[in-house]
Amino acid sequence: MSLEEGLLLYERVPLSELMLAAHELRMRLHPERVVTWIIDRNVNYTNICTANCLFCNFFRPPGHPDGYVIDEETLYGKIEETLDLGGDQLLLQGGHNPALGIEYYETLFRKIKSRFPQLRLHALGPPEVIHIVKTSRLTIEEALRRLMAAGLDSLPGAGAEILSDRVRRLIARGKCSASEWLEVMRVAHRLGLLTTATMMFGHVETVPERIQHLILIRDLQDEKPEGAVGFIAFIPWPYQDEGTRLARALGVRNRVTAEEYLRVLALSRLMLPNIPNIQASWLTVGPEVAQLALYGGANDLGSIMIEENVVSAAGASYRMDAEGLQRCILEAGFQPRLRDQHYRPRPVPPQVKQPLPI
Repeated sequence: MSLEEGLLLYERVPLSELMLAAHELRMRLHPERVVTWIIDRNVNYTNICTANCLFCNFFRPPGHPDGYVIDEETLYGKIEETLDLGGDQLLLQGGHNPALGIEYYETLFRKIKSRFPQLRLHALGPPEVIHIVKTSRLTIEEALRRLMAAGLDSLPGAGAEILSDRVRRLIARGKCSASEWLEVMRVAHRLGLLTTATMMFGHVETVPERIQHLILIRDLQDEKPEGAVGFIAFIPWPYQDEGTRLARALGVRNRVTAEEYLRVLALSRLMLPNIPNIQASWLTVGPEVAQLALYGGANDLGSIMIEENVVSAAGASYRMDAEGLQRCILEAGFQPRLRDQHYRPRPVPPQVKQPLPI
């Protein structure tokens, strides 16, 4: 679909019809009445960052007394707890820390994989890769090849926000440009690296900019080499505004209603037919709205979020454990299926409590 067609659907089609069309496409892609989920943990290896995003309460500038780089024993303790809870993936992200070059990441990844070879490393994101490229004077391909050799398994779609340089200059001036974000993912796909894509909406962007974001993601997915997965999932989520400078200084609040979220998610499913999975963001919209999203294009509820700091620092307060997430899926009329990083089913570990059938 073109920008004009996407805009027509977004503005003119009743939500119920848009959700129905998205659900029909979802059921063609995933005929079973199954909703997938994963057990992982989001660990932030540093909060020191020079990107200065106006929506982030988590970062600290260099030299701040609360700034940190995680120590190995703390990190290993978090990983061991994740594995004990049945997890198999670590989402490892941080900031643009000027003191950390690529050697830090190579050493960290190798130590993690040496100690926990069964763990899948879903780490960094295009803005962090661009930061590494610039601080270490490498090409994107050189940086990604070195990170993959050290143990990187997949690249999350963090830092996309809205892929418009107008928007990025307003809310995330210190982050990579839209074209740089896309180029990191283009190279990652060429190297066979699994990735995801995201969209944070509901701040200063326009509806056409949201739709153009989807088109850029879709077109890049079309470029991936034959046999590569490219973007395995897309996750749209509304900006969280509590205590942010974007809200305090500019008055930009999160006014995304449940209806608007469902409209964006349904349009995402319809405009991204070449991306197999759409994830509902229960962390930012709550379980009830996420259940509705399962009838509007979503087929995945993501992680139980053993730990999450960045979005929570801006007001996301919903929490679910493994039993609760599975019950949420069952109550919506679907069967929960635990998955791995590649969206392949994996057995539910014996220590994970399962809800009674409904």
